[in-house]
Amino acid sequence: MIIVNDKKDLSDAEPDPQAASGSNSQDLPPPFEAAQPSAYSNLDSNVYAPPGGEDPPPEFVPYDAEYFRTDDGNVVSHDPHLNEDGEALYRFLLSQAQTPPQLFLRVHGEHQEHRTTSVPRTDSQGRTHFHTETETVTTIDFNFTIDLSRHVPAAPIHWSVPDEEPAFRGEMYQEVDTVTLHPTSHPTDIETGGVGGRKRVKATRKERKTANAWQHEQRARGLPPWIGPGAGWAPRAAQAVLDSNQMSVYKSSKTVREWADEYCASPKILKEFTYTKVIHGWNFDALEAAVVAAVKSTYYRGTLTVKFETHGDQVHVRADHSLARALSNKWIKFLLIITLIYPFIWLFRRFNPSGGGKWEVCGAAYALMSWQPVQPEDEVSGPPPPFSEEEPVWASQGTGRTRRMKLVGTREGEWFQKWETTIKRAVSGRCQSDVPLAEPDAPTPAALVLDGYRT
Repeated sequence: MIIVNDKKDLSDAEPDPQAASGSNSQDLPPPFEAAQPSAYSNLDSNVYAPPGGEDPPPEFVPYDAEYFRTDDGNVVSHDPHLNEDGEALYRFLLSQAQTPPQLFLRVHGEHQEHRTTSVPRTDSQGRTHFHTETETVTTIDFNFTIDLSRHVPAAPIHWSVPDEEPAFRGEMYQEVDTVTLHPTSHPTDIETGGVGGRKRVKATRKERKTANAWQHEQRARGLPPWIGPGAGWAPRAAQAVLDSNQMSVYKSSKTVREWADEYCASPKILKEFTYTKVIHGWNFDALEAAVVAAVKSTYYRGTLTVKFETHGDQVHVRADHSLARALSNKWIKFLLIITLIYPFIWLFRRFNPSGGGKWEVCGAAYALMSWQPVQPEDEVSGPPPPFSEEEPVWASQGTGRTRRMKLVGTREGEWFQKWETTIKRAVSGRCQSDVPLAEPDAPTPAALVLDGYRT
């Protein structure tokens, strides 16, 4: 049946503006394209939406890895995704580097006292005799800590261990990456046309001893972790500061991402990747000596201990299985030790090819104090200010140009000047507190009103 509409064809009708703006049931139906619901209506117009009604791709969400913190603030993770995807492990390390470690100065003093006591004893005849006994008792005179975490910057510099320095590179012993030129061991280098490559060998005892001695000196002097013993680096030298800002901090032939890929590709059962956070910039050895001199100036003659402590300075990523998780629990590990099971686990991890492996080849560095070149936008118009210790003018080696430097951070001498009086007062007052001191003592109001008194 065909129904003929005698009315005027709707397609020939002129659109009525008032009818188009109305909402009654006699409005014209929308075009077919407008009536179809679109799942991509909220997307950017530049994004191509394929036909067929497919759902849009999900938004990118950063992976939230599973981890926990130990008593000393270190991060430990057994997340399975971090053991399989090098990109996820790399981004996890970068995110953890945004949390700087905590720095504390501990001052502890004690002395030993010899106490004599009379102990009654009864003999076989029932008579009582007093026997003199002497015992040695350790008495704590003061024990307090100072929190220096506020001086640690939040923006780190990522670094890697040099190839020639002994380090854990996938085995349970330290190795070095050496250059070999033997034609049968490595193929010809296409770029250079030479023959040879890099080969990992076990570090000798002399190499390990030299590296340990330099690392101890490096931490004591507050040098950056990428400074080697052969660099001749002096912390207060002008040219050394310029070289430190310009040199490459990635000393390894592999990037951090490549080390993460190597760890994830390893089939070892008890493998572990360690990311170390290093605080540098201050001469900690000289600062400890200054604190010791300040304490002894109060006529203290006991046994004194002054040392810097760092909390939360390591990130450990370990294998994802029950044995590795059990070894991360200190109580279970202690139980395995007293039951003589742990020695067999150590032997398996050390000598079995599929047992265990360590990677300790990279980390983040946090500078308490550094000299940085003044950028053009930081300079003020007009003649430069006169030479001063805060804004030195240093000449770059080999060029006639001079560069102005600015101090970023706080120098150890400035910090000690603010805290010297507080340290002496805490020692004289026999301060014993588990809560770290965060602010130095303020001068008394009576001293502030004196003419010539400088804070």
